[in-house]
Amino acid sequence: MTLAIAYLGFDGNCADAMRHYERVLGGRLEALLTGADTPMKDQMPPQYLGRVMHARLALPGGGVIYGGDAPADLPYEGIKGVSITLDYPTAAEGQRIFDALADGGRVTMPYGPVFWAERCGMLTDRYGVAWIVNGAQHPL
Repeated sequence: MTLAIAYLGFDGNCADAMRHYERVLGGRLEALLTGADTPMKDQMPPQYLGRVMHARLALPGGGVIYGGDAPADLPYEGIKGVSITLDYPTAAEGQRIFDALADGGRVTMPYGPVFWAERCGMLTDRYGVAWIVNGAQHPL
């Protein structure tokens, strides 16, 4: 079986973002390795040691999100052209997650009725990650 896993890139705030997602999404942070945590730490420039090399967040239901910080000496251009979609069995559960992710971010489509679900909303969170949250999807 092939799994498609989102790998999110951050600019030095990966640990904060992944801990936030762990709380909001009810996941479990299985890995959060900085440069200092790796066997390569002695060969790394000092500015890499505190940055996250790899994070793994396991989500309820089997989903996974990976993340890491961009190298400290390279320009960071943000996350572009992708949204992470979350599907919830009820509109209320979707609303709760939507509101938590939107806190400190920017709502791009308010959580409301759509033809494919009882409710759906879109936002970019405080870390620059775009999310689509569906609640109670309708059969198409």
